[in-house]
Amino acid sequence: MSRLIPSARIVLQAGAALAALTAMPAFAQDAPVSTETEIAEEPGEIIVTARRREESLRDVPIAITAISGEALEASGAIDITDIANMTPNVTLEVSRGTNSTLSAFIRGVGQQDPVAGFEAGVGIYLDDVYLNRPQAAVLDIYDVERVEILRGPQGTLYGRNTIGGAVKYVTRRIGSDPTLKVRGTYGSYDQADVVVSGSTPIGDTGLKVGGAFARLSRGGFGENLTTGQDNYNKDIWAGRATVEFEPSTSAYFRVSGDYTHDKSNTRGGHRLIPGIVSGTPVLDDVFDSRGGLLQPKQDVEAWGITGIAELKPADWLTFRSITGYRKDDSASPIDFDALAAVQVDVPAYYNNEQFSQETQLLIDTGSFNGLVGLYYLDAKARTVFDVRLPGGVTALTFGDVATDTVAVFGDFTYDIGDMISLSAGGRYTWDTRRSSVIRNTYLGGGSPYFGGTGTLFAQTSNFNGIGKFQEFTPRASISFKPSGDHQFYASWSKGFKGGGFDPRGQTSACRTPSGGTCTPAQVYDFMSFDPEKVTSYELGWKGTTWDRRLNWALAVFQSDYTDVQVPGSIGTTIGGTQTFIGITTNAGKARIRGVEFEGNAVLAKDLGAPGGRLNLAWTLGYMDAKYLRFIDSRGLDVANRRRFQNTPDWTAGATLGYSVPVGDGSVSLSGTWSYRGDSQQFELRTPMLDQAGFSLFDASLVWDVNDMFSLGIHGRNLANKRYIVAGYNFLAQNPDTGDFLRTPAGAYIPTLGTEGVLTAYYGNPRQVFATGTIKF
Repeated sequence: MSRLIPSARIVLQAGAALAALTAMPAFAQDAPVSTETEIAEEPGEIIVTARRREESLRDVPIAITAISGEALEASGAIDITDIANMTPNVTLEVSRGTNSTLSAFIRGVGQQDPVAGFEAGVGIYLDDVYLNRPQAAVLDIYDVERVEILRGPQGTLYGRNTIGGAVKYVTRRIGSDPTLKVRGTYGSYDQADVVVSGSTPIGDTGLKVGGAFARLSRGGFGENLTTGQDNYNKDIWAGRATVEFEPSTSAYFRVSGDYTHDKSNTRGGHRLIPGIVSGTPVLDDVFDSRGGLLQPKQDVEAWGITGIAELKPADWLTFRSITGYRKDDSASPIDFDALAAVQVDVPAYYNNEQFSQETQLLIDTGSFNGLVGLYYLDAKARTVFDVRLPGGVTALTFGDVATDTVAVFGDFTYDIGDMISLSAGGRYTWDTRRSSVIRNTYLGGGSPYFGGTGTLFAQTSNFNGIGKFQEFTPRASISFKPSGDHQFYASWSKGFKGGGFDPRGQTSACRTPSGGTCTPAQVYDFMSFDPEKVTSYELGWKGTTWDRRLNWALAVFQSDYTDVQVPGSIGTTIGGTQTFIGITTNAGKARIRGVEFEGNAVLAKDLGAPGGRLNLAWTLGYMDAKYLRFIDSRGLDVANRRRFQNTPDWTAGATLGYSVPVGDGSVSLSGTWSYRGDSQQFELRTPMLDQAGFSLFDASLVWDVNDMFSLGIHGRNLANKRYIVAGYNFLAQNPDTGDFLRTPAGAYIPTLGTEGVLTAYYGNPRQVFATGTIKF
């Protein structure tokens, strides 16, 4: 494993392209800072489809950030999580103990737990197909046209209702000329990436074919000292293929397929405390680990097929069909305690499959725009895992969840003259969720499902449940444009996420046993959780001045959140045997208030040479997220002692960039600073695991020649900041303060295992890499 880090002194930019600005005009450009706000004279304005029709960002009365594929490439962006650094009030992170599972939060709303049964609070879309599960959702950046991030509830415009927001990953459409592009990367930790993409029309038939292939690899940031494997390495093969057919201007058909195979090693965590019994010391390098669980071997395979058809029987009418099928299978061993001994070892399988069909009818008469849609989703998710504990005790959990969703939705906008627009929409959703949960306890080793030799001791859950949920969620907005340079808007919307069943629940541990035995109704109540709802209010102002050299977007919002779903698991002892129990709480009420301010200023033109330009872009987000009612397992209201997870109060960033023409091309230089405030991993404070506020610094230097060849040097996290993005905790805590409980001798008290689990996973260290691109 190579840990060579090239000198950063020759590097002066990276991540600059990530300073995309919410709800601002987006333009392609040859400037060094590929922010999405630019002066009007720039060509190639980026068009977004946030409202299911093509519009400039300035015309969309929604809080939205759009980042072009060119901007992402220019910054050296690696995967979809990179866009969160310069997007206010957004958290996108690799889930704990995984390489490709996504944890997403927007404006405090999201979902950290990836097991079957818990729906995402943020919708991830790949070419307009909703990804029902977070596994394999850390999408790598290649062959992408743009990424759109919409903040706030979505449902009147999108196939699946999402209560927190949506992230749209849009791949490129095929052009009319043959193309071939090769992009290579090499850098720190033996990072070696190759992306080859190309496309061509087939004669004059209207038929076009295209594809992209990616090989993405990197050595580990650290080492597993027990197994000798690289830790935090990357080993991915991926590809996409597309066929488009456009027989006329009124008909368009597209079929695309994608495939990803992630064979990276198991990601081991870093213990934050010494072993309670063994005294095993804390490792010096946070990227090193000692976990000994090797089976099943880490392996993630995901693929999907998307079919899109668009027909225009009239200039004012468009019919669109979006059909998607996706499947992913993950083998994911997680060593919770990060020690060689069997303490809290969890081999796991995730299997997901989904079929979705969305049909839309779009109307555009000029002053009136409307959309009517019908959506159907049939999804299956299965999670199977052992929890292997000291002494040969194993708890096998089998959770199988089927989701059927039908929804009708519509959204309509009417322009009253040139200055005022009224929008209204609504959605009616029917969700049906069927869950099967089996919990078995084995003694003498792991469960036979994972090749163990344990003997069945007891079955603690054999549950089958059906939940049906339906809700109407409306939306309304008004926008006022006193001139072409300013827009003010106000919006009101409701969001909804269906309830379900905790796949880790143990039926014998229901909250209110009667006579020592839980009744069926009590078991159902213990295993199930209710839908959550949010009502969101937003005011926004988008403006430009100084010959459009200064642009800004300001949004203030409040979300009233009820029945917040808070999944979790605890270690406990039942009948003298240590085990764990999944417990999902519906926190009664919460309120989230916030401000988002983003801007871009062209500070100087023709600086240093004709065409030279200095640009500053900035983002600022603030959230005040509070629980107003949170009843814990003791029946006490602990709202003032609970905090939203993965929701920093402050997020900010700034990018300063300079570009100057050189010969037939240009040289671009820029640097980015980003900041995230204090953030908790869980609702209850967890000392050592919660992350204090921190800053990151990125930089890039890019030389572009006539749009045919480019060479870039990129540096990310140049200060080599160590910061926690996820973690596990199974230590006894004070339920009011979060402080760890200790024995009279001062030792921590474990709730699972004997050595204690307080394990952290970290964001990427300093990386420096060079990229070269050739276009034919």
